[in-house]
Amino acid sequence: MARRLTLDESVDLYLDHLKVERHLARNTLESYSRDLARALRFFADRGRVDVDDVTPIDVTDHLIALAGAQLGARSRARALVALRGWLRHLVGERWLDADPSELIDAPRAAHQLPGVLGEDAVARLIGTPPDTARGRRDAAMIELLYASGLRVTELVTLPIADVSLNGGFVRVTGKGSKTRMVPLNNVSRGRITRYIDEDRVRWAPDPDVRALFVTERGGPMTRQGFWKLLRGYARAADIRLPGGEVSPHKLRHSFATHLVEHGADLRSVQAMLGHADISTTQIYTQVSRAHVIQQARKHPRSA
Repeated sequence: MARRLTLDESVDLYLDHLKVERHLARNTLESYSRDLARALRFFADRGRVDVDDVTPIDVTDHLIALAGAQLGARSRARALVALRGWLRHLVGERWLDADPSELIDAPRAAHQLPGVLGEDAVARLIGTPPDTARGRRDAAMIELLYASGLRVTELVTLPIADVSLNGGFVRVTGKGSKTRMVPLNNVSRGRITRYIDEDRVRWAPDPDVRALFVTERGGPMTRQGFWKLLRGYARAADIRLPGGEVSPHKLRHSFATHLVEHGADLRSVQAMLGHADISTTQIYTQVSRAHVIQQARKHPRSA
């Protein structure tokens, strides 16, 4: 008779897999551990001992119980991601024949993320900088931040050598020195090209200056400098948010939310944002399948 795997043993094996083979961050591992421990308590209360004792009804009832405990949709979706990852790993390792969570949909949040700008507000914000050298640089930065979903640090440290205007993409080095390719839409390409040809060439003629975005003195733009100019343009455009002032991170949220609203799949949004784990991106919508570049064309400013 084949050996059966207990629930506790299976979770230990899965967490070891996440730590050793997938190199997930400690905070992410702790989050998975908490969600799975809570699920195991629920299953144990039902008399489930081994992994193949768990049924789709058990998983569904667990999610219902989380909702009854007033756990929000985002937290319940994260819990389901943890469960699915664990169960699919067990299928892959042949401890289970089928994933009991396979047909269960992720809980949807009732509202979109706080502080997400509408498309009209984003267009107004990008159109606020004047047609001057500084204004062209600022509009190119805001456009790129929104159209590619970059983090503010990724934006201000982006080397000009990592921007392929002909290829239509930027190579972004994000957290943990991980590199990803993000498509450039035509609007961004046009603004960046004009800024480089008309303004940057005068401010930073030295080819040793690596940063794409520089100040009038030829030095790289700083995080604080960009935050300040962004806030100024938001005020000038009379853009107000319930969650506080417009910030680079809220433009990043807006990028992801608008992509999803226009039909992009979550895996592609995850790739463009540089999220290591799909659970981080789960707040935006459900998962489907498509290629990253195809999905990027669904961005509202890709025309």
